[in-house]
Amino acid sequence: MSVGRPKEFLEDKVLDKAIDVFCLRGYEGTSTEDLLKAMKLGKGSMYHAFGSKRELFNMALNRYLDRFIVDFEKELDASENPVDNIKAFFRAIATEGNDEHKRGCFMGNSVVGLAGIDLSMTKNATEKLKALEELFFVYIRRAQMQGQLISKESPRLLARNLITFWNGLNITRRMYPNQQILTELIDFQLSFLN
Repeated sequence: MSVGRPKEFLEDKVLDKAIDVFCLRGYEGTSTEDLLKAMKLGKGSMYHAFGSKRELFNMALNRYLDRFIVDFEKELDASENPVDNIKAFFRAIATEGNDEHKRGCFMGNSVVGLAGIDLSMTKNATEKLKALEELFFVYIRRAQMQGQLISKESPRLLARNLITFWNGLNITRRMYPNQQILTELIDFQLSFLN
């Protein structure tokens, strides 16, 4: 008797395919047919494993953002100077390929795209965005306490400023798909982290 792959492993791989589709098209722009094609599932299999498109979206968003936030937190925690990692996080946006950028916008686009459509899904996406803000807050406060950051502004205000900047940068990147321009804007905006 052969042992197959664990169900959880298969579901994760299929969820990753759904993430790709939702990143590129958003919730409203994604049809069930788009998902079935990308996930290589029949309609019955999708509904059995994930429920509705709405449930699948929530699962995909949670998987994507939980993984992103956990990985970023590990990176910040392992760093001697997490402010440098925060700067690198933003600077990478200037050099990311277009597909990677679309994935990076998933969180912000979900908050905007779901507003007025589904309050509970909007709340879920907003809570995930606030989790990123909380990471910024914790590590900015730590950097201030360790003398790695000279700004005396509230770490909460600085963290919210970073979230505001990140959301705006995801739109600005579409206006100026030029690495040099984006790098200059990013460095200027992050000057308060010196």
